[in-house]
Amino acid sequence: MRKTLTAPMAVLATALIAAGCSSPMSSAGSGGSRSLVVYSNSLSDGRGTWLKNEAKKAGFDVQLVELGGADVRNRLVAEKNNPVADVTFGLNNVYFEKLKEARVLDTYTPSWSGQVDASLGDATGKQFWPIVREPVMLVYNQAAYPDKSQAPADWPDLWTKERFRKKYEVPGELGGGTTQMVLAGILSRYRDDQGDLGVSQAGWDAVKDYFAGGTPATAGTDLYARMAAGKVGAGQMWLSGKATREQQYKIRTEAVHPRNGVPMVVQQVGLVKGTKKAAAAKKFIDWFGGADVQAAWSRKFFTAPTDRAALAKASPEAVEETDSFTAQDIDWSFVARNLDQWIEKIELEYLAK
Repeated sequence: MRKTLTAPMAVLATALIAAGCSSPMSSAGSGGSRSLVVYSNSLSDGRGTWLKNEAKKAGFDVQLVELGGADVRNRLVAEKNNPVADVTFGLNNVYFEKLKEARVLDTYTPSWSGQVDASLGDATGKQFWPIVREPVMLVYNQAAYPDKSQAPADWPDLWTKERFRKKYEVPGELGGGTTQMVLAGILSRYRDDQGDLGVSQAGWDAVKDYFAGGTPATAGTDLYARMAAGKVGAGQMWLSGKATREQQYKIRTEAVHPRNGVPMVVQQVGLVKGTKKAAAAKKFIDWFGGADVQAAWSRKFFTAPTDRAALAKASPEAVEETDSFTAQDIDWSFVARNLDQWIEKIELEYLAK
């Protein structure tokens, strides 16, 4: 498992250096009452730069720390007795439920709460709120499979049909939220309350075959770069990432629509408990989750906002494509109870070394 630093100041220095940010303490010390530290797994593809610039126009000086979904959660839990972050967003319900359980989050009802379906977030505890719906998908390069009948139609095709062997990418590490949701979607198909960690042996065999039959991701090289180069033909992706990468790498990809659906994750935003800048953090949440910003985020990054007031000005293509996917029937409470142990087992037993 990835080790998490427990010394808060060492964690802060490492995180901010990795994110290319200056220390938030120096900014706060200069009198910036709206100087905030924001942790997120949703800052790639230009999101971080856009958010920082737009936030500045709104009067916020944000220091952004980008990590994988599981790593954001681990960092927040490690720092809960001496929090560094003021706000976190982008993680899905599973991670936010774990943050809530660990008492990392504070209660807050945003100004836009009446414009979203609270049941998509923490409807009872009001500790996190939904901002974006996002399907997690299997995608393939259309150039590699011009005959659609020869392309994968569902995840199990990858490890059960010989023509895909070593022609799809599998993750090289498991700290990312997309990776963990793909694995949750696979393992949920094999739920067996009498099985190992709630999964039948057939399910664990499927995961073993998935990793054994794939080509491990290359550190620092995007899946789409590898597909464009002909190294692999398929792999995991989220919807807005697909749109961005098709433009960047000049390839066309097809998202698979399995009969039983795809993991449909809902990104959330929450207030970190113990922040000394709660007033500014709440105003940031009101601003960021509001209809105008979420509609602009949608148009810029091809997302489907949960804010009903944002939909009229959101990207209609992004909303339509999101709605084209059937959400897989996943018991997210079951996933939340078992996910950490699933990841540990996979890392120890199945992940390519």
